[in-house]
Amino acid sequence: MTKGTIKEETLFSKELGEEITLLINLPPAFSPLYKYHLLIAQDGKDYFQFGRIGRVADELHANHQIAETIIVGVPYSSVHDRREKYHPDGPQNTAYIRFLAHELVPYLDEQFPTYHMGLGRGLIGDSLGATVSLMTALKYPHTFGKLLLQSPLVNEKVLQAVRKFDSYHLLEIDHIIGTGETAVKTTIQTTEDFLTPNREMAHHLKSTNSDYTFEEFDGDHTWKHWQPYIAKMLIRMFPS
Repeated sequence: MTKGTIKEETLFSKELGEEITLLINLPPAFSPLYKYHLLIAQDGKDYFQFGRIGRVADELHANHQIAETIIVGVPYSSVHDRREKYHPDGPQNTAYIRFLAHELVPYLDEQFPTYHMGLGRGLIGDSLGATVSLMTALKYPHTFGKLLLQSPLVNEKVLQAVRKFDSYHLLEIDHIIGTGETAVKTTIQTTEDFLTPNREMAHHLKSTNSDYTFEEFDGDHTWKHWQPYIAKMLIRMFPS
């Protein structure tokens, strides 16, 4: 199987006031002559390491199961840094969302031959990474049209944003949660029920005119259960 190319680049973010490392996975037959879909992964290093997203995408590209897609991982520097940027109440959350829409997308569109439209771009994340992906698409639905949500943290702020949003026709959403996610230990040592609010959010999203898929899996809040869904979600969201 021909492998894609993973390259590391850095981009200085004025919004965040720091250098951001990017892991860019180009498909096996990448050519600047063709157009590509774009998938931006929060928890970038985790998606390549634990999610094996590069290997999964290579296989799907080789079997012509997904459209040609460039995957860009945005790693976090520490658990504290991740929470500051991804959590809806994090002090850098607003700036991080602006970074994704106003700095990262223009940079990638300039560097690579991408589709310059919402449904040409997706966001994927697990847990808080899924939360910030969701909140970003609700704010910039014309920029990010595809959402791959793996066990997002859903609190009242997120539910309010989901209820308030009124342009669901612009979005395609693939959402999974585990039935065992009723007592999830967070990085700030609290224990949260992820399942109930995710079901509440799903109930609302099913009533909207988004292209929405919801699935519950038999498992907990770990990569052991998220990883097997990556291929399935990529095929659903980026069909060849």
